[in-house]
Amino acid sequence: MYNHAPPDYVCPFCLIGQGIENAAVYTVQSDVIYRDEIVTAFIAVTWWPNNPGHVLVIPNAHFENIFDLPLHLGGEIFRVSQQIAIAFKQVYGCDGVSTRQHNESAGNQEVWHYHQHVFPRYTDDQLYQQNRCLTTSVQRLPYAQKLRQALNWQS
Repeated sequence: MYNHAPPDYVCPFCLIGQGIENAAVYTVQSDVIYRDEIVTAFIAVTWWPNNPGHVLVIPNAHFENIFDLPLHLGGEIFRVSQQIAIAFKQVYGCDGVSTRQHNESAGNQEVWHYHQHVFPRYTDDQLYQQNRCLTTSVQRLPYAQKLRQALNWQS
């Protein structure tokens, strides 16, 4: 309906959801903190300085945006996002949690696969008021390990 990916688009989030390593993708399988038959959650590769370790939750099947996403998948994404929010409080000791989801270019969507951001929040953290930075898999690994343990998920 409202799709924007080019015809030859290789979706990086589909690869992640399917458990496929791809050298062209920044996210690696060690970033995954949760996966079941419906959704996958992983540490995001870009962070804002005061909010490290934020997570993306995706459906494993390809749906570009909110206009395509079946309602039952939205419920599963919410369920996993809530579990991650609880894990953030336990593991990160954050003051709060924010979720955010973008659709289409004007809505700041950058990857043409539905995804929901779950952010640990801290008092006066200035999320989105600073430039985000690209992280390495080594930087992300301790966050992924702690969240996998809190979620009791074994890859």
